[in-house]
Amino acid sequence: MTSRAKTQFLGGIAALVVLSAGLTSCSTSGYSGGGGAKTLPASRMKSGAVMQRNAQIANEPRGDYYIGRRWFTEGTRYWGYIRKPGETWENSTLVVINESVMHQPDRLQEVAHDGGRAHGYDHNSEYRLWGNFNGKKVYDPNSNLELPEFRLTKYQLINPNPGFLFYPGEPYQKRGLPPKHPPTL
Repeated sequence: MTSRAKTQFLGGIAALVVLSAGLTSCSTSGYSGGGGAKTLPASRMKSGAVMQRNAQIANEPRGDYYIGRRWFTEGTRYWGYIRKPGETWENSTLVVINESVMHQPDRLQEVAHDGGRAHGYDHNSEYRLWGNFNGKKVYDPNSNLELPEFRLTKYQLINPNPGFLFYPGEPYQKRGLPPKHPPTL
């Protein structure tokens, strides 16, 4: 290998390291914590809008289903957050969907062709999900997270634009990791 080829090769590797480190170390302003996914301060979870929304959630009909909120981050394989009816989003779990019975709601190609929809088009949509946590953990190398696996058997769109997930005005970054919960005290 020539000296120039070695330099180009090493430069390419360095660029890949920088890019991959950038994805796992993205932070969202206002968060504290480490490990890529940041932890939200508890004070944000006590706003009037959060308390009002949590009161609505407390009145949800109970049943043998879950509530899911899609959280799309480019390049990752987790699906989003899942919680039981009546439980707040602070108690939700970031999951990977097992599609052995049914495809996840946005099972589409990664890149849209001809102006159509692509994987992740439903970011922040809220769903009613049927299925179960199968006890397995799945490692997503792009986010460096090991997450529980949820085996989906059925879904129903509840709301394509339900508003904030954890607190009003929360920033969203297509390549940033979601906040980690429960919040710090």
